[in-house]
Amino acid sequence: MQFSIKRVVPHLLVLAGFVILSLAYFNPVLKGKQIFQSDIMQYIGMSKQQKDFKAETGEETYWTNSAFGGMPTYQLGARYPHNYIKKLDLALRFLPRPADYLFLYLLGFYILLLVLKIDFKLATLGAIAFGFSTYLIIILGVGHNSKAHAIAYMPLVLSGILLVFQKKYISGFLLTTVAMGLELVANHFQMTYYLLLLVIVLGIAYLIDAYRKKILPHYFKSIGILIAAVVLSVALNATNILATQEYVKESTRGKSELTINPDGSPKPVTSGLDRDYITQFSYGIAETFNLFIPRFMGGGSYEDLGKDSATYEAYRKLGASTTQALEASKQAPMYWGKQPIVEAPAYVGAVVLFLFVFALFLVKGRLKWWLVGGVSLSLLLSYGKNLGFLTNFFIDYVPLYNKFRAVSSIQVLLELCIPVLAIVGLTRLFNDFEKKEEKLKALKYTSIITGGIAIVFLVFKSSLFDFVRTNDGQYIQAYGPDFVRALKEDRKSIFTQDTLRTLVLVLLSAGVIFMFLRDKLKEKWVIVAFSALILFDLVGVNRRYVNNDDFVSAIKVNKPFQANEADKKILKDKTHFRVHDLVSGPSKPSYFHNSLNGYNAAELKRYREVFDFYVLRDNFNVLNMLNAKYIIASDEKERVFAYENHEANGNAWFVKNLEMVASTNEEIKQLDSLPNKVKAIYSPHKALEELKDLKPNYIVDSLASIDLMEVKPNYLKYKSKNSNDGFVVFSEVYYGNGWKTFVNGEEASHIRVNYTLRGMSLPAGVHTVEFKFDPDVVKTGSRIALASSILFGILLLGGLFYGLKRNDMQ
Repeated sequence: MQFSIKRVVPHLLVLAGFVILSLAYFNPVLKGKQIFQSDIMQYIGMSKQQKDFKAETGEETYWTNSAFGGMPTYQLGARYPHNYIKKLDLALRFLPRPADYLFLYLLGFYILLLVLKIDFKLATLGAIAFGFSTYLIIILGVGHNSKAHAIAYMPLVLSGILLVFQKKYISGFLLTTVAMGLELVANHFQMTYYLLLLVIVLGIAYLIDAYRKKILPHYFKSIGILIAAVVLSVALNATNILATQEYVKESTRGKSELTINPDGSPKPVTSGLDRDYITQFSYGIAETFNLFIPRFMGGGSYEDLGKDSATYEAYRKLGASTTQALEASKQAPMYWGKQPIVEAPAYVGAVVLFLFVFALFLVKGRLKWWLVGGVSLSLLLSYGKNLGFLTNFFIDYVPLYNKFRAVSSIQVLLELCIPVLAIVGLTRLFNDFEKKEEKLKALKYTSIITGGIAIVFLVFKSSLFDFVRTNDGQYIQAYGPDFVRALKEDRKSIFTQDTLRTLVLVLLSAGVIFMFLRDKLKEKWVIVAFSALILFDLVGVNRRYVNNDDFVSAIKVNKPFQANEADKKILKDKTHFRVHDLVSGPSKPSYFHNSLNGYNAAELKRYREVFDFYVLRDNFNVLNMLNAKYIIASDEKERVFAYENHEANGNAWFVKNLEMVASTNEEIKQLDSLPNKVKAIYSPHKALEELKDLKPNYIVDSLASIDLMEVKPNYLKYKSKNSNDGFVVFSEVYYGNGWKTFVNGEEASHIRVNYTLRGMSLPAGVHTVEFKFDPDVVKTGSRIALASSILFGILLLGGLFYGLKRNDMQ
């Protein structure tokens, strides 16, 4: 027992150290402050209605009316029954946000290196190198929490896979199941998809190795075990996966039926996102050196240059006061790459990359090749349109690749693989003592390559680069050519500073290894030295972009929006309607109202198309149809006011005419001038099979009415009166996968009309009409999740029992 405790204590101390590191970097959380994350502010606006409903009723709603006219909450943090893997995830994220994600980075990578049989001290060093990689910290600063969440569990998934290949089948199966289950909990399928690509590279490397070593039966047995583990992990997350799969077909990530753009021009038919949209954030090929030199291309789109800069002086010459010039120079446009906007460089670290190159000379075998393969694939695909033949091949032929945008984010794979190989290289340095000459040779080549790159850039920077950004012409027009010359001067200056910084770190790293090989430093001091160098390197860069200034009082984070006079006026109206806000940001209207606006990467496709065709152009015919009772605008003095639209159609209305048009193109085009108060249109679709009584004409007398009696996010109740058979149009967004209709308590059917709204036939008389959002996919998924959780519990207990019994026998 004492021996076991001795083995555990170092790991417990390491974990305690990770907690301290995480809290130290994000130390304002200890004072109750929270980091202000722009994306999370938008999420809070979008999710407020569903959270308020849960707080008031204790019931989860899977539909919200607060954004985009209405949409499912599947991608807005919906909670599902029997989602026990989510409870485990919450237990692991016990620290205040965002320290919890940094802790997960460190923990997962530490476990991965332990599985690779790396000494715990080096594993700790590797975890620091990974956890403080600049991109991983930057995404926490801007609020890409689900992305960070998914990245944090990547090393844990790889740990389980490697255990299986190490013939530790039971522990590998259990860890893979849990880790993959946690990966899916993060609900960032793009990151999970990239992890799959890396696993495929790993699988190919191990297959080649198994063939050479003639151990193919073990390889395919391992693959079978891993497939079973992934299937079980998917089952643990069944509800979210099934709901997302069902929803994605109807979202902007699915295939559009339109073949025209809002301006009438032909639209390419695609099963996923538009090619230009996918590749909008394509990493520049020269930008690769940002991984090694932090501000190689200027850093972020806007950098704080301070008073000692040419940009500050340029502002002063333009007539700005010292205060104005100082404030302006804090947002100096330094980035001169080709991406639309960059928060910060994706810096892996000069020290870490030095160790990675050093490892390339020392490490052999399948581990090296799957890591190098992962780095290469990640880097090449991140180039996007700048390496068009490869990107186009993946968009056209690799399944699901066209469902994701921002191709540069695939660099998370190299940010994972590089530190792994770097630490394995250090392990080789400390072993194989008889190979000192080989190590000295590797050190020489590594120093020449890495130091040489820095020296070349320092000497030839003016010949190699012009430090010009494509939009500098705008600054010339606004401020004159002298201002842009000042920008270029500062870009060159920070380029020089950071290149010198990288060169110094390379020389220090080389010196540490050289002293070790000359027996001037012990192994433990080498680890201490590299820990200090990596922390200095990465934390120094990270603090430029994410620091204590990003933290504010908790109330500012939890309640990020304040009602203006227009909002206050509208909030007095307790009827059911929608708001079209022309002034505020995308999700602020959703915080207070049922909004036509919103902020989400996957809203309903048909609604987005109507929005792009008409709402963006303030087409009142369509705004009326969507029941936009209020429009928030501003006058010439930028005073915000609420305009009441008295022509809004209301919640529901009987129409006189119902016409089937030939195509979806025709349907959306007619919305421009459709007399939608008296006429509805529809194109052929699946829901029509359930309705056989549609007629082209209906009698609507002056006494016919349909009134909304009760409203909840997931429930609507109407009372209808009509002396004739009629057809009703509801100003509610159509979504056929969950909205169920009841007339006088009996289930009925409704169809999609006017491209994006609901409509249904009603017989003559007085009727109660109810809409309930009760998606079958949630019920089905929850049953699967419960059954799989029970199965995994049994397998876990069995695995533990088998392991204990085996230890007793030994």
